[in-house]
Amino acid sequence: MDGRIKRRIGVLAIQGAFREHRKVLEELGAQVVEVRSKEDLPDLQGLIIPGGESTAIGKQLELDGFGDRIIEMANQGIPIFGTCAGMILLSKEIDKSQQYTLKLMDTLVKRNAFGRQIASFEADIPVKGLQGDVRAVFIRAPYVMETGSQVETLGEYAGKIVFVRQKNILACAFHPELTPDSKVHEYFLQMI
Repeated sequence: MDGRIKRRIGVLAIQGAFREHRKVLEELGAQVVEVRSKEDLPDLQGLIIPGGESTAIGKQLELDGFGDRIIEMANQGIPIFGTCAGMILLSKEIDKSQQYTLKLMDTLVKRNAFGRQIASFEADIPVKGLQGDVRAVFIRAPYVMETGSQVETLGEYAGKIVFVRQKNILACAFHPELTPDSKVHEYFLQMI
């Protein structure tokens, strides 16, 4: 035993970089459940909604009360972390879109805000509460245009908000699972 508390974390496994999130979490000692339906949600202590195509993921969450169950989890205080498309799905509103969201975070986000996939890039950004910069991989990334009073900005890039927290909901515009730095996942696990 290494003394770490075993946490049971779900990673939404509809599409996107869920395997990469799983790998980081397992390296940090978490027990990981790949979540493909609402039947996979009970007994989780946290949930990650990874990047991917937010429209496609949102359509799956609309089916059969799947998204409603995630909302219930959040309302019970269970930490939920969204990366890239996950940030979009957690937001209350998307600029110029009526796409389905979970509306768990009082934010207005802009999709594909830094350009198309060909314009993907990496940058080191300071994150409030973390030692040293975080290497951020931006792929068709959103950013937060507006936040409500309960939303704390944790990180910015080029004057744009890219990392936020509202109580037990955490969201970033980038892909922390695609770098060897596990600081962001550690921060999420500490919320549990």
